[in-house]
Amino acid sequence: MEFLDPHTPLACTTLAPDCTQDVTTLAVELAGCTAVSLNFGKWTDGRAYSQAVLLRARLGYTGQIIATGDVLADMLPLLRRCGFSAVQMRPDQKLESAQRALGFFDGLTDVLTDGRVDGRPDAWYQRSTLAPPAQPL
Repeated sequence: MEFLDPHTPLACTTLAPDCTQDVTTLAVELAGCTAVSLNFGKWTDGRAYSQAVLLRARLGYTGQIIATGDVLADMLPLLRRCGFSAVQMRPDQKLESAQRALGFFDGLTDVLTDGRVDGRPDAWYQRSTLAPPAQPL
């Protein structure tokens, strides 16, 4: 996870959709951007988590996804798990606390975005995305 200075503006090629926007409609715009910035208006608002998962899993976006806004150190393990690759934490947050938070759940990888748990394919993920729908009995 990359830590960005909260006082430094993001690159002009960074796409910053509104938290209410359906990111699955941004396929054309994603082609010309180097990063996507997803804003947490409040740390309790989880819509940006969902947007990140959709960008990675449905659109196959491989660029940088940056969490901005009211981002706390405690949020980092879930941010990483949902596909975020960089954060601009709230200015009152300490880098040391954030790095420690990332170590709390080292056993988990991006099961939500790449279908693997501890480096092995996750059976539920494979069934839910690769198998044909179950036939009614």
